[in-house]
Amino acid sequence: MNKPAIAFIGLGVMGTGMARNLMKNGYTVHAWARHPQKPNVQALKNEGIILHETLQEALKSADVVITIVGYPQDVESLYLQPDGILDHLESGKYAIDMTSSDPELAKTIHEKGRERGIHVLDAPVTGGDAGAKNGTLSILVGGNPEDFETVLSVFEAMGTNIRRFGEAGSGQKAKLANQILISGTMAALAEAWTYAKESGLDLELLYDALKTGAAGSKSMDLYWPRLLKNDKEPGFYVKHFIKDMNLALNQAEKLDLDLPVLEKTRDEYVSLHEDDLGTQALVDYYDPKKK
Repeated sequence: MNKPAIAFIGLGVMGTGMARNLMKNGYTVHAWARHPQKPNVQALKNEGIILHETLQEALKSADVVITIVGYPQDVESLYLQPDGILDHLESGKYAIDMTSSDPELAKTIHEKGRERGIHVLDAPVTGGDAGAKNGTLSILVGGNPEDFETVLSVFEAMGTNIRRFGEAGSGQKAKLANQILISGTMAALAEAWTYAKESGLDLELLYDALKTGAAGSKSMDLYWPRLLKNDKEPGFYVKHFIKDMNLALNQAEKLDLDLPVLEKTRDEYVSLHEDDLGTQALVDYYDPKKK
């Protein structure tokens, strides 16, 4: 597929960087935003994104539609409700949902799309706002192999580690495995930060000492430097992480699995009541001064 026209829906923390990288790689990007006056949306418009007043207008010129929104209910509304994406995208076009969402919903959208001749893939991402900005996201794909190969160049404009895991829904399952791993990592990071801080250690020196050893991780590299600056702004929202952990726990229940670390970390995040902060705000749960 030669540089297909893109309709991009979801210009949030992640989507802004992803849409920008598509444009940098020569793609024409159409977009629809619920809040078009936000500074990041206006900045993209000034850089060349074609902003439309309605979802339907954005879809008219698109060969590929990409969505990355907040919650499974948002995905369902965009794709399955009357007058949504599947009602307006022409047969033969491609739809890629990059939201972290429900595997069963991904399968349903795939089947509904197939009935209408639309090629649907689920392709959630990991790498945070830095990965979205730098075009270095890991992209976890579910869908038909032929469809994956057709849009691979589109993925390559946004990420550097792109893997197909199987049929529809498998990308979402891979993302949930990712989130299970991160949940334990973030809890350990918050505990280590709190212990080191209360012990009077130099937190910057400790990071420099530990980051290349066995305790080092991508999460540490992303979030420890932010914590050094008391920066708790979202690279990934607490509220979206809670959503992902709940999805993973629901999937675990269907498999008759017990995931106690995931459950405990979810409960810690829920107790924070800091939904609009970044996931590094988990340190507040452990902070003795805030108890």
